[in-house]
Formats: sequence, C-alpha cells, structure tokens
Amino acid sequence: MAEQNTPNQAAHSNAQPIRLGVIFGGRSGEHEVSLMSARSVLGALDAARYTVTQIGITHAGEWFTGPNVLQAMLDGHLEGLTPAAILPDPSRPGVYAIKDGVLELLAALDVVFPVLHGSFGEDGTLQGLLELADVAYVGAGVLGSAVAMDKGVFEAVMRAHGIPVVETLVVLRSALEKDMQAVVEQAARVAPFPLFVKPANLGSSVGITKCLGHSDLLEGLMHAARYDRRILVQRGVGGHTRPREIEVSVLGNDDPQASLPGEVLPSREFYSYESKYVDGTSRLLIPAPISPELTERVRRLAVQAYQAIDCAGMARVDFLLDPHTDELYLNEINTIPGFTEISLYPKLWETMGLPYPALVDRLVELALERKAERDRIERRYQQG
Repeated sequence: MAEQNTPNQAAHSNAQPIRLGVIFGGRSGEHEVSLMSARSVLGALDAARYTVTQIGITHAGEWFTGPNVLQAMLDGHLEGLTPAAILPDPSRPGVYAIKDGVLELLAALDVVFPVLHGSFGEDGTLQGLLELADVAYVGAGVLGSAVAMDKGVFEAVMRAHGIPVVETLVVLRSALEKDMQAVVEQAARVAPFPLFVKPANLGSSVGITKCLGHSDLLEGLMHAARYDRRILVQRGVGGHTRPREIEVSVLGNDDPQASLPGEVLPSREFYSYESKYVDGTSRLLIPAPISPELTERVRRLAVQAYQAIDCAGMARVDFLLDPHTDELYLNEINTIPGFTEISLYPKLWETMGLPYPALVDRLVELALERKAERDRIERRYQQG
C-alpha cells in the first residue's frame, strides 16, 4: 500500500502523443549498463501516450537513430542506422538526421529522457546541450548533475551542509604518474586499512578497488586512473566488516519526496559491477530492516542532499551504515540511477505504490514542469 506522501501522478491532458527522445549508450565505462536500462525504459512506454525516437551513442561518441537503434547496438551491428544530432539552437528543436553531410529534421521533440550513466551523459555535459537546445529533459540540470557526478566536489558540498560523509582524499592522476610512492603514502594516511579507491566521476561500481594494504593501494590507484583524472581514496566504513548499504529513491522537483529505504545485500565483498549487473545474485530488502527513527533520518538526509545540489526529477541516494557503531554516512547521489528490471530505484517506488510505467510517466511530467518553470525566466534585461 502506498504511503500518504507517495507522489501524485499528474494527469496527461495533451490530446497528442508526447514526442519523446530516449538517449542511451554513451562514451562511458557504464555504456553497457545504459543499454540495459534503456531496454527497460523503452519497454515501459505506452505507445498511445508517446511517439518515441531512439537515439544511441556509441563508445566512440557517434550518434545514431533509426527504427530500433537499441537492438542494433546490443547486437553490435550499426549498418543501416542513420547518423543523428541534436543542435544547440533553440530555433531548430528536434533530432536531425545527417545524410550526405546535410542536416534533415527527422523528429521534433517535446522532451528527452537521457538513459545515460557516467561521463558525457550523467555529468552535466548532455544536460548543457539540452539547455542550449531549449528542450525539456528528465532528471537533474547542469549543476546538480555535475556536482553529483564528481564525488570529491559532492562530498565537500555535503560537509558544508552538515551531512555526514566518510574521510576522503582526492588525488590527481598526474600526481600519481609523477611520484607513485608519495601518493601511495599520502593515501595510506587517510585511515587504517581497508581503504576504497574509486574514480571521482563514474558510477555502477566501475573502477572501484577494496585495498587491504599498500600493494593493493597502488594497484587500486592505477586501476581508478584508467577511468578518470581525479581519484578518491576513502575509509572503509566498518573496517573489515562490510557496512550495511541503505538506499533511498527521491522523486520530484522543488518539493521532492523520498521513498522508504531499501537495503542491498551484495553477493560479493562489496556491491560490485558484477553483483549489480552480471550475476544478479545480490539481494534487495525492501523496506530496509532498520528502526523507524533511522528510516526517517535516512529519508530526511536524502531529501536534504537532493536539494543541496539542486537535483530535479529523480535520484537514488546511497548511504553506508557502520555495523559496529550504527553511524550513518551518505555515500553518493546517482542522478540517473539504474533502470534495469533489477534496479533498486524503480523497485522502491513500486513498493510505494508507483509501478514502473507510471514512474516513467511521472518523470516525463516532471521534466515538462521544470521546463515550464525555466521558461518563466526573463532572458532580456529591461531597465525601469
């Protein structure tokens, strides 16, 4: 049964179908995860409600459209697809096909649903293009996307707002390449082992290493440096005992609402890429078996963090709970969380009474509402 604060589903009053562009793939280590999420989102869209244009971005950054780009990318066969682009020109909204070097309007767009995870999709870059194009889009804007993606900047903002986060050191790849030993020694002083090393700008547990000693630490730093120029070293919450992983889904614009929290029980040493997307053996407990007082604190902190970085539309907020002390730490915010059939974000809202298709509809509605709010901004200054 849905709680009283379950988000209301706004009625769709338009007689014509919404012209929706769904973008997936991307130049990121999370490319394959994006394809899995996109398959679920596309499968949930009501054909009577939406006219859908698929836009796939390859690992190399090439944009393609066509009748079934997703399947073509999953199969690895791009022959017959049409090169495409969205122009940063508000007078020319829509998806353009590129044919023999000539741009041709293929489909007008009312709203874009970016189903992109990681760099060049979840980090504010695509959002900047869509802002320039003056197109409504699902999810956080440029600021919220960029801050949430860079875990070093994000944690500094959380500290400024009094939200608990773990001890963290940010190191540069250039410093590591200049003097590996000095960086390893600096990183080892963050906290007693184990330490976690991760790229600052990536998600889906890509590039993360649990380090039990100095040799692991060097290996973890080198591994994370493959995925970003900024690397995080963090204290392992709970020491050698795995922390509890509590996650909350947040939905809304200026008045966001938090779901009940869920708990992840990883099948491996931590919630790795493989346990999330490959073997599917991790378990999800919904709701999380925590006290009512902790439940409300988690939900309150999730909304506070969401608003602190000016999120919009959706986000999944992840916490770590120390099993020894019951101390709670905010780990990260994912502004475009996983949308696969095993992803926690939609599962939590389903528990709250908002099934997957209705959740997708609500996200589109929030995107259109946010665009209407942006349209109220004066773009010309007039004295007097």
